[in-house]
Order: sequence, then structure tokens, then C-alpha cells
Amino acid sequence: MKRIESTQNAFVKHWKKLVSTRKEREKSGEFIVEGFHLVEEALKNKEQIVQVIIREGVELPLGWSLDDVIVVEVTENVAKEIAETETSQGVFAHCKQVGISLEEQMNWKKLLLVDAVQDPGNVGTMIRTADAAGLDAVVLGKGCADSYNPKTLRSAQGSHFHIPVIRGDLMEWVEKLQERNIPVYGTALEKAIDYKELKSTNSFALIMGNEGSGIQKELLEKTDQNVIIPIYGQAESLNVAVATGILLYKLVD
Repeated sequence: MKRIESTQNAFVKHWKKLVSTRKEREKSGEFIVEGFHLVEEALKNKEQIVQVIIREGVELPLGWSLDDVIVVEVTENVAKEIAETETSQGVFAHCKQVGISLEEQMNWKKLLLVDAVQDPGNVGTMIRTADAAGLDAVVLGKGCADSYNPKTLRSAQGSHFHIPVIRGDLMEWVEKLQERNIPVYGTALEKAIDYKELKSTNSFALIMGNEGSGIQKELLEKTDQNVIIPIYGQAESLNVAVATGILLYKLVD
């Protein structure tokens, strides 16, 4: 097992940047997950793992399959440099982002399109919900939180390793999907039907919009049907991730 003791080590500096900056994640195509659960999910996709990092004194579960996986032990000081949570479990995985071919994308029939949702916790929960509902992919449009932000990764609870998450131009995606006769649903107050009128379907795309301003007008004009979730109490609106769960399960039910 390799051991790193210095916070000035080149690997440690790289890991720290992967945790703290979107620019480093995008440039390298890599990211860091933290905690036993996320590392265990990563180990189910070993081709994505560069190395597993453990703090000295941390015991890895006996059931983990670490064949062909590089494991690096680090000191407590090094672990603090890369830990994003306050009470870190001291286990991390340095991973590679997965590229998705155009051919694979053409096979997707059930998609969640996310328009400028800025909160990483919401984006992560939406990815997790899309995974749970059996969708084929999530497409993040301009203005969305980074899908590999540590908070996004934590909220998604390992779903990044189960469902493709890509960035894309949502206008282009809507046009391509409609060319394939895949209906596109938006959420809006005007010209909308009650979500209970939706019929479950084997192919669809659902667009969910920004927490405050909703879906951009140009996208709403392109949708096949817009839907609304009624508010029965005094809350001004539903959280975007909660609304996503309600609508996705109505469409796939």
C-alpha cells in the first residue's frame, strides 16, 4: 500500500483542487467522492476508479473487492486537506468521469432535463430521483450546479455511478427528442394541465426549471405539454427536487 504524508505532495494538491474547483474537475475529467457509501458505489464501477484513499487508522470493510484497485494511505493532516464534510469518515475515491457516445444517447427514451437549477443539493437529489424512477439519463443545461460538486455527489448518494449525467444545450435536446417523437413536458402556471391528467408512458422528457424563475420562456414554448402541481396549503411553491419526484413517478407509474 502506498503512503502519502505530506500535504505538499502533487497528488494531494490535485485532490484538493478536485474537491474545491469546478475548473479542475472539468479540465481533468476527474472527481472525488467521500464516505463509505459513495466509495462502495464507486467500487461497483472499478473502471472509473483511479485510486482509493484512506486515512491512517481507518479499516476498510472486509467485503469490499479491492483487486486491481490502487489504495493510498494518508496521514490525518492530508485527509483534512481533502475532506469536505465536517466529520469525515476518512475514506475517499479518486474517480474518472465517464464519456457517453452519441450512439448511446440516441437510445435514451426517458430523460430528465434540468434548466438552471443552481443549488447542488437540489441537483443531486434530482439525479438520485431520476435514478430511482428508472430514467435513462439526466441532462443538465446552462446555469446548473456542477454535477460533480461534492454537495451534488453527496445528495445523489451514488446515483452518478448508475445513471448517465451529462451537460447539454436543452433547446437542441428538445428538438432532437421531438424529431424522435418523444414527448417533452414542462412545468408552468399557464397553458398547463393538472399533473394528475398525465398518462404513464415508455418515452418522455421532463424539463424542470430554476428554483426561483422556473423554466426559461423559450423552452416552454417548445414543449408538447406543460403541467402544474396544485398547491393546497399556504406554501408559495414546492421544492424543485420534490416536484421532480412527483412528476417522474406519475409519468413512469
